[in-house]
Amino acid sequence: MTKKKIYKPTNDYVFSRIFGYKKNWELLKDLLEAILTDIQIKKIELVKQYTLDKETIKDRSAILDVLAVLNDDTTVNIEMQMTDYKNTIERSIFNDSGVYHESLMKNDDFKKAKRVIGIWILCYNIFDDGPFHEIARLKRDYENILLTNKMEFHYIQLPKFKEKCKRVSSKLEQWLTFLLNEDLEEIKMIDNEFVQKAEDELEYINADEEERMRAKFRERAEWKYHADMKSMYSEGKNDGIKEGLKQGIKEQKITIAKNMLAEKIDIHIIAKTTGLTIEEIENLKNHK
Repeated sequence: MTKKKIYKPTNDYVFSRIFGYKKNWELLKDLLEAILTDIQIKKIELVKQYTLDKETIKDRSAILDVLAVLNDDTTVNIEMQMTDYKNTIERSIFNDSGVYHESLMKNDDFKKAKRVIGIWILCYNIFDDGPFHEIARLKRDYENILLTNKMEFHYIQLPKFKEKCKRVSSKLEQWLTFLLNEDLEEIKMIDNEFVQKAEDELEYINADEEERMRAKFRERAEWKYHADMKSMYSEGKNDGIKEGLKQGIKEQKITIAKNMLAEKIDIHIIAKTTGLTIEEIENLKNHK
């Protein structure tokens, strides 16, 4: 009998299904407490809850981030990124700036803009050095003074965590072990009731055919998008090489023609030798 594929929380649909449902707000709160250790979270309110049908879920552009507001009106935008498209920094700035912009009503005082924290959980590394959990803030060059706390970016790199963490000791490490979901026995040994509830939720998702279908479609949509991007890049690269070679040959012919003109060789002989037209050679002759 073929063993069923296990869809992990690194699948962005599964992640949003666990942490983006209002009934699971305690799981999200515990995860955020593990990441945002400088904020005492007393209240958390999910801004939106996704219930995507099987057609919408196939669309790679369908947004599956988890958006929540904390007790101090800080908005947290959490995204699970499955594939590295080499633009994570740029995308995070664009997406989270949009959330910041939306916090201002038209004609509002800019000082009323709410603080936005972007949390990007990545199935790939974006920094060669440094810790697996990187925090970026807006700072002045002068003495590295914080410019504003209104925007903050967290980049959690799962492969780097897996490589560096040899023993689970913190709440964040507990949650990242759950997200990777590679060793069920290790997860069951984690002393955190919310991680255990999240594992129960994951088991339900993998047992329910409708939920499995959504996770499967999402995974396929990601694969297709990635394959299309690679194909477009490859075709563009090949076209660029061909165009470059063509341009190089043309420039070489022009150089030879100029040298032959300098030797006062008949333009018909030059045309026959280089393959340039009489008109092109005449233009070279007039502009030398």
